[in-house]
Amino acid sequence: MTLTSTDRSAPMIPLASLAGAEMAELKLRFPPRPRHTAWPETQASREEVLDRLTHPPLWSASAETARMVGARRLLRWLERFPGTTWQQRWLASPADESPDALMHDLDQWVASTGQKPNRAAVLSGLLVLMMADVVRPDMPWFIGRGSRFLRRAIQEVRDPEGFSRVEEHVAPHALQGRLGAEARLLLAQFIVVYGGRIKDITVGDFLRRMEMTDSRRTGGIRMAYHWLLGMGQFPPDAPATLRHIVTRSGQVTPAQLVDRYDIKCRPVRDLLVDYLTERQPTIDYNTLRGITQNLVGMFWTDLERHHPGIDSLHLSPEVSAAWKERIAVKTIRRRQPDGTILMTTEPRLRAVYVKSQIRAFYLDLMEWAVDEPERWGLWAVPCPIGENECATKKVELRTKADMDRRTRERLPLLPALIRVAAQRLKDARARLDALLCAELGETFTVLGETFTAPATTSRGEGQPVQAMDSNGRWRYLASDESQAFFGWATVEILRQTGIRIEELQELGHHSIISYRLPTTGQIVPLLQIAPSKTDQERLLLVTPELADVLSAVISRVRRQDGRVPAVASYDKNERVWNEPLPLLFQYAIANEHRPYGEAFIRRSLNGVLDAAGLTDNLGNPLHFQPHDFRRIFITDAILNGLPPHIAQVIAGHRSITTTMGYAAIYPKDTIEAHRAFIARRRALRPVEEYRSVTPEEWQEFLGHFERRKLALGDCGRAYGTDCVHEHACVRCPVLIVSPIERPRLIEIRDNLADRIAEAEREGWLGEVEGLSTSLAAAEEKIAQLNANQERKESPVFLGIPTLDRLVARVSEATNSDPAGAGRQSP
Repeated sequence: MTLTSTDRSAPMIPLASLAGAEMAELKLRFPPRPRHTAWPETQASREEVLDRLTHPPLWSASAETARMVGARRLLRWLERFPGTTWQQRWLASPADESPDALMHDLDQWVASTGQKPNRAAVLSGLLVLMMADVVRPDMPWFIGRGSRFLRRAIQEVRDPEGFSRVEEHVAPHALQGRLGAEARLLLAQFIVVYGGRIKDITVGDFLRRMEMTDSRRTGGIRMAYHWLLGMGQFPPDAPATLRHIVTRSGQVTPAQLVDRYDIKCRPVRDLLVDYLTERQPTIDYNTLRGITQNLVGMFWTDLERHHPGIDSLHLSPEVSAAWKERIAVKTIRRRQPDGTILMTTEPRLRAVYVKSQIRAFYLDLMEWAVDEPERWGLWAVPCPIGENECATKKVELRTKADMDRRTRERLPLLPALIRVAAQRLKDARARLDALLCAELGETFTVLGETFTAPATTSRGEGQPVQAMDSNGRWRYLASDESQAFFGWATVEILRQTGIRIEELQELGHHSIISYRLPTTGQIVPLLQIAPSKTDQERLLLVTPELADVLSAVISRVRRQDGRVPAVASYDKNERVWNEPLPLLFQYAIANEHRPYGEAFIRRSLNGVLDAAGLTDNLGNPLHFQPHDFRRIFITDAILNGLPPHIAQVIAGHRSITTTMGYAAIYPKDTIEAHRAFIARRRALRPVEEYRSVTPEEWQEFLGHFERRKLALGDCGRAYGTDCVHEHACVRCPVLIVSPIERPRLIEIRDNLADRIAEAEREGWLGEVEGLSTSLAAAEEKIAQLNANQERKESPVFLGIPTLDRLVARVSEATNSDPAGAGRQSP
């Protein structure tokens, strides 16, 4: 259905952003160093400052004239402003605003004295004053303005030992290039702005600089922070990295989560904050965010938008029904080929879970009101959502059907995907090896493609990473090889283990452990899966094929010293940083090791899919999600005879129902598995029990059913047994009397009564006793037939509809209502 302006499923209002919440919290824990206005160097007189400039290490023969001219001019200009120190005069002057403001005011003053402006000399003088720690410009003064001399000058004069320690800790190639130069310059700027040395730089200094810098130009800042962090200069609770720190939200309070939605009713807002705060200790942060989205975003904010002024949780039936109607659908935005946006509404599958969350909210308030009526009693109102509205069976069945369909489509295509992933890696390595073997600027051919190596390379190792193809486009062959490798590794590990994507990201070098079998002493490799969704560790057996894949990954990320670097990973669900671990899915950039994120893993997987060109039954491209491999793994394992309860343990499910929900078993697979089970059981039994039946035995078997036919019905005795009642069928409890033989049975009963009367007249007492037993049995069977007939004729018994019965009912209706004889019976 196309969405119009009157649709009730209009999209929600934009939420307030939580970007920077983590930065705000970190600034409270790590404030920047204060900027002082008095210290010994800035308290010196003009003559003392100029005298210092004429002595090493501040004196330079090559720059003596320019430095001294500029320094004298700057000091005389600063003397015009109030203050007892040069730093106080600097802050009172326009110089602290920006270099442009400094030059503009200084040029005007120079012109008023009749002298000629000399900006080059002024800049040289300012540099030597900063080297002498006479003035300290603030950090914004340096942003966007580079200097070829500042870093070298500060390194030689202010902290040569500190810069030497950095160079010893950092790899040589990381010091080179643009980012390396920016990082070292930033360290010099910190010394100029705050004084001290490199060892005095704090986390707060970096945070303040990050806030002032464009997020696209923070590479040098992040690299310098990584250097000092690796040198152990910062406290243990310092951020593991400054990547995206300006936009990360981190873990925020329930009040911050609720205030994103701009609730108009303050009492309800306070109630929601109290409710979430009460539940926070017993749930994880990801669950807390989900509850907030459902309770605040999809429930109360929606009510305020459609019912302005609402201030009570006690909803009228009309308001409740309208909200349920809105929540049942969702708005989808799809871009059309012509560039327009088509907005449509579709059923919201998770609507039942949203209603379950709202119902739990109301029931919690009612339960808590019993214990704390003064706090929760005001909000204990009837719940607008009934228990029957929270049934999830239909949604689960639909989800199960969709999962099974995806698994059945992709399971047969998995071998083709594996072959393509391996071939794609082989080709990518061949291209990269050819590039590394080629000379700079040389043209080479590999796999039928022609490339030209770059004429120069900016990498410290001197190895090129890109080449120009025949179409004149640069191809990053190193990046292509890396993506192909981890795409191959992703496919192999996921299909052989069935682990989740977050568990794949958490695989580390320490995850591979060994176990010695107590019976044989054999060493068995095991893969330890860290707790993720179920917070429960588990162990998987490492097959030889999986061992080859893991060995290849470890060999790739291991450093020259044989160790896998420990890197800190960010938990996107809990919004926290994990402890540094030797993760397998990691990469290095400028001496900084970073974990591969979920986006890269999915991008690598999509690269394999694009190369494979797989399509579904309709010819559309077939997409694999990482979780599809988990379903395929469980389905394939169960189909190949793995007991479901063992598959449950391997998959890490709490319930075997969840495991069976992942298994997409065809009906024919069930039949074949059952037949295989019977064959295995049959192999355990004596062979003579399964001999071929002889013709005589078969005829004897068929004849048994013929001999069971009786005048009153059928005999129910077991096959191969003789009659134990000496053919006294009326007395026999296994006689199955047919309803159509009821008249014959009545005739037998009457005959027995006559015979009993005759025996009594003649005095045949023994005959009377035997005939009375037969008469009682006959009357019992007649009573059973009567009871069955009465049950069939009662209004409760529907029976099987027949044409005769339908005609009879129509005739009865027509005869009882002559006026309606011409009407058709309903």
